[in-house]
Amino acid sequence: MSSQWELVWKRFKKHRLAMIAVGVLAVIYILSIFCGFFSPYDPHNYDKGYMNAPPQRARFFDEGEFNLRPFVYGYQSTRDPETFRETFTIDKSKKYPIYFFYRGDTYKFLGFFETDIHLFGVKEGKIFLMGADPMGRDLFSRILYGARISTSIGFVGVFLSFTLGITLGGISGYYGGWIDMLIQRTIEFLKSIPDIPLWMGLGAALPSDWGVIQVYFAITLILSLKGWTGMAREVRSKFMSLKEEDFVMSAELIGASKFRIILHHMLPSFLSHIIASLSLAIPRMILGETSLSFLGLGIRPPAISWGSLLQSAQKVRVISMAPWLLLPGIFVIITVLAFNFLGDGLRDAADPYS
Repeated sequence: MSSQWELVWKRFKKHRLAMIAVGVLAVIYILSIFCGFFSPYDPHNYDKGYMNAPPQRARFFDEGEFNLRPFVYGYQSTRDPETFRETFTIDKSKKYPIYFFYRGDTYKFLGFFETDIHLFGVKEGKIFLMGADPMGRDLFSRILYGARISTSIGFVGVFLSFTLGITLGGISGYYGGWIDMLIQRTIEFLKSIPDIPLWMGLGAALPSDWGVIQVYFAITLILSLKGWTGMAREVRSKFMSLKEEDFVMSAELIGASKFRIILHHMLPSFLSHIIASLSLAIPRMILGETSLSFLGLGIRPPAISWGSLLQSAQKVRVISMAPWLLLPGIFVIITVLAFNFLGDGLRDAADPYS
């Protein structure tokens, strides 16, 4: 006879979109964890000669002739004498082979030891698979490095908000009385505050001299400040219905402590629902960080996140000249959609009536 988790897994595997989402998220998180290896350049290295350079395409054919080693064509730049705007065109006379496991800029692998081995690179010229930003920095490398903060802040923020939500919601639902009233009034007060003005106010209050790590954890706390209220309400309603069940009363009669009853008897009974809710809460955290950083109130340079990268795409004039600056937004959309499909699959698989 299959256990509950085996039944959930069997139902989850039948959800095609959820399985595709698992693969997409696995690729995104592998790229973010090993961003130094997969990116060809240091994300902070700039070259004024390639400001807003367009994306290049890796090629195998040169004038109809197949090349076993992929390559990219170089750029030819021209400057408008009236507007002084520099434009780039593909120069087929410049051909730069792509080498794999190439030695380039030094970085710390997983933050532990220094190395200079990259998945790919060119010995001459430049390779900008997703173009360059207004300072001539490789956008592909910056997107991969930005994924570290944008994707991890969702997990850290959800962990904090769910810890608060489960703890306070469980206490509120199990004990009731004045404790329940105090926690519920606090939740109602927090939910009455508009999200964006609250985040903007707290984000603007962060000291300008704070380091990257301090700002990162401060933004995580800001996003978690209201994230726990919804889970607390759900846990409270579940606990209020479960505390009258026979298995809870049996545990009380044999002398089990209230902490053990909550942790070992009541929480596991709807753990699958919590996991599904958690997967749906992560994209909200990612969007919250992106919004704050886009407005200039979140992650600040030299730190990189997808939201801070989108700051350079705020003006229509800039987008008309360099539309590839919107590519970080495409990564945000793909990640959020993948988490939503994953959450839908977990919710359907965990539903005992499905």
